[in-house]
Amino acid sequence: MASLKKDLMLLVLQYLEEEGLKETLHKVEQESGLFFNLKYFEEKILAGDWDECEKYLNGFTNTNENEGSMKMLFEIRKQKYYEVLERENEELSRCGDARSSRIKLMAKLKKLIDNNPNINEKLKSPSLNSSRLQHLINQSLNWQYQHYRNPNQNSHINTLLTDNTCSPPRNGHCTPTLAVLPAEIAPFPPVPAAPSANAVAAWMRNGNPSSSSQSLAALAASSLPGPSQSVEEHCYIDNSLQAVKVAYTFTSQPAPRLFDELPTTIVCKLHQGSTVTNMEFHPSIHSILAVGSENGEISLWEARLRERLISKPFKIWNISNCSVEFQALNLKEPWISINRVSWSPDACFIGVAFAKHLIHLYTYQVHNGLQEHLEIDAHDGGVNDLAFSFKKNQLCVVTCGDDKLIKVWNLDGHKIFSFDGHVAPVYSVLPHSKENIQVKLFYHHLFTFYIQLRLTGKSGLGSMIRRTSIWEFDTTEKCCTTLLYNADGTRLFSCETSKDGECFLVEWKETQGTIKRKYSGFRNKSAGIVKIDAAKNRFLAAGVDNQIKFWDFGGINVLTSTDAGGGLPSLPCLRFNKEGNILAVTTTDGGFKVLANADGIKYLWGFEASKEPVDTKIGVIVDSVQCRIVTMPDSMGPTNKVIRLRYTNHGDGLLAFGSKGIQKLWKWSPNELNPTGKATTRFVPQHWTPNNDILMTNDVLKNCDSAIPCIDITNNDCHVVAAFGEEISLFNMVMWHFMSPTSAATFLALHPENNNILAVGKEDSLIHIFNVHKDQVLQGHRKYITGIVFSPQLNIMVSSGADAQLSFWCMDKWYKKKSVSIQMPRGGNAPAGETKIQFHNDQVKLLVCHESQIAIYDVSKMELILQWLPRNGLSDAISSVAYSCNGQIVYAAFTNGNIGVFDAVRLQLRCHIASSAYLNQTPSNSQNVYPLGFTAHPKEPNQFAIALSDGTVKVLEPTESAGSWGNMPPVK
Repeated sequence: MASLKKDLMLLVLQYLEEEGLKETLHKVEQESGLFFNLKYFEEKILAGDWDECEKYLNGFTNTNENEGSMKMLFEIRKQKYYEVLERENEELSRCGDARSSRIKLMAKLKKLIDNNPNINEKLKSPSLNSSRLQHLINQSLNWQYQHYRNPNQNSHINTLLTDNTCSPPRNGHCTPTLAVLPAEIAPFPPVPAAPSANAVAAWMRNGNPSSSSQSLAALAASSLPGPSQSVEEHCYIDNSLQAVKVAYTFTSQPAPRLFDELPTTIVCKLHQGSTVTNMEFHPSIHSILAVGSENGEISLWEARLRERLISKPFKIWNISNCSVEFQALNLKEPWISINRVSWSPDACFIGVAFAKHLIHLYTYQVHNGLQEHLEIDAHDGGVNDLAFSFKKNQLCVVTCGDDKLIKVWNLDGHKIFSFDGHVAPVYSVLPHSKENIQVKLFYHHLFTFYIQLRLTGKSGLGSMIRRTSIWEFDTTEKCCTTLLYNADGTRLFSCETSKDGECFLVEWKETQGTIKRKYSGFRNKSAGIVKIDAAKNRFLAAGVDNQIKFWDFGGINVLTSTDAGGGLPSLPCLRFNKEGNILAVTTTDGGFKVLANADGIKYLWGFEASKEPVDTKIGVIVDSVQCRIVTMPDSMGPTNKVIRLRYTNHGDGLLAFGSKGIQKLWKWSPNELNPTGKATTRFVPQHWTPNNDILMTNDVLKNCDSAIPCIDITNNDCHVVAAFGEEISLFNMVMWHFMSPTSAATFLALHPENNNILAVGKEDSLIHIFNVHKDQVLQGHRKYITGIVFSPQLNIMVSSGADAQLSFWCMDKWYKKKSVSIQMPRGGNAPAGETKIQFHNDQVKLLVCHESQIAIYDVSKMELILQWLPRNGLSDAISSVAYSCNGQIVYAAFTNGNIGVFDAVRLQLRCHIASSAYLNQTPSNSQNVYPLGFTAHPKEPNQFAIALSDGTVKVLEPTESAGSWGNMPPVK
């Protein structure tokens, strides 16, 4: 398929998806063979629609093309046969639970798809601006109008099927105006701003109209002469009697939202004491910055605290282990400048490359700081770059230097490989993993690649296993080059500085070794190497001309630039954090500035806003070795995220309710090492299913996107009450429907002592009380119900709603005693939002969770007694809270993945569990995963379970040696 024809078909696919024409979309995907929709394919597999699965698959491959395709079709037909066999003869069936076996089948198919070149290369669709096809039509019509022989102010745009014309005016005079599409099909309205006389010229130079938020008509209008900065546009659509008349002010600048994402606001300026030569942010704690300086000192800074955490001055650890050449050097200064500072992917190590011979490797832990681990005399001359990589799942260090070599070291200091053959110093090394490389291209293995740049004007791609160069890239000049991959590792960039000082920032077609695009914006010649970095898989930044310049990946012109308030060197070093919302840039006075966008400012604001001193005794857990974790087998997956999660009352099982109405129960079976069968992280529980293999599934309506799963368990653990929409169901191998209410249930709770009383909160803000004696309907909220709890001791039921309001009900006659709005500390009510509640085991204190705060109320007085606001590193919105079973601990989960452990008496933070402790962090994983559901164990106060936004469920406990979370005494 020709390139433009392929692009057009991709635009059609985007249009069909945006218009909701799903059946047509998947049919076109199948017939064109351009994009394999893995999500749709998986849905059909799990639904058992085998004929559609085969038809869709045959659009991309067939059994004659390769062994993998034949294997895929065989596995699908085998599953289909087994399920038919099960229905006809249960004794012969080996399929078991249909859904579980389909999930296992999909896992096999995904592996086969990953290794099938006919499908794998079609899994990713190109990144397109929304409504791209409509945008192009808009441009076409405006271009067409500009070529009218007789343009007038009442231009009729009646159809897209033929060219539009403009009839001559009766008076013979023409007024030059512009025709535009109606608002409903013109997706990019102009943004009010000052006009630019060179707007059209700038648009043409850019060569990438999709990166701008305006049509060509708008740009042309901004260049029209005249005193007015606005243009009135008139357009008659079809046979409308009235014209649509809109006044616009045009500009050639991108939409403000684009600039809002760039971290250009100065937050603080910090002083290192020596010229900063290199920096890098912590991979998971996004405000910690490792800084290397000209005097050989390495420091760790906490941008939220605005202070230096650790500082290590330069020293040679053991001169006797260094080479004779290094020992013979007559160092004029008692230090060596740092060329590179790099974190390992798991943040357990920091590597430092020096301007002469040495590299230092430090271990890093929050409690122990930086500890000396390894010193290597790595290269003759300067060590120009250092990076971490994996060889057969073992972490190693890759270095390059002035001696024209690239070397790979293990963590014991032994050299694994040495890559030679370069004719000039190697300035940059960039390890990167490539999977599923086919025999036709390279080798049928899993390789780790490096890229080398040298003064010959060529860069090479080689295999660390074979130590051979796979290909060379011809760079633009003989130059020193900085290399960079974007966050997900799909796009390769380089910034080259020639001997003459010319700079070239380019993106490469990695599979072809050719330049994809060359970026403009370098005015002056540079006397050194330009530093670059990328953020959010979208923006490039470079430090040049005493400024920070930004580019959008898709545009060649400078998006914007800033001097960060002045004081930057001619070639400042800069670095984004992983989230791309904070940027550090060096200054001429031996320091650096921290810049941020709105999200970054909110993140950094936490410590500054706190009036309390930071408790240095707070436990901080950032690694999985600092706690015990077990992941539930057969988790829901990202398509059926767990929304509700709770332990059984006996503490031997964990029940999850997913967003598709499916429930799962995991049980710990008694054994010799766990005779009671209690929940523990020492053993992986089993996914429990009834004897008849029928999953506990609620009836789900077709339009259930807004339905909220809710669940509770009877006090004897015999029955589960659940709702997903309108149907309320009771599970115990049978299903009993209470009723079909007029609106969907959003929360339900059983009375803790009397299971004959069930309270159901509704989407219409009502509460239904189901009782064997008499049913009641309670009204007291303005938005849907988010929580219901009972206090038999006080004879009170408390409800919470999305209106950020608490209602207190007398259970004798079911009347409302009082309503309380959640308050902000500085006055005023908290904004509307989901509010969660839980009683302390004394049945008097009530724990309240709102995204803005954690609060504790005295229900006997119906008054607020304690309040905590996000701060001190836990500054994001709160997603869930829970009391421990003994009421001495409050657990809180945050939307950035952090978990706080608080003393329940004073809401004092005792332990901070970072998301890196329970997530497998990888450099290419930028997905924000955080707890959606949270539950504390009913008998073990230091154990809790979390349901994550990626569909997995995990149980966490402190280590046996610690005994408890943070610095609190062990709870008995």
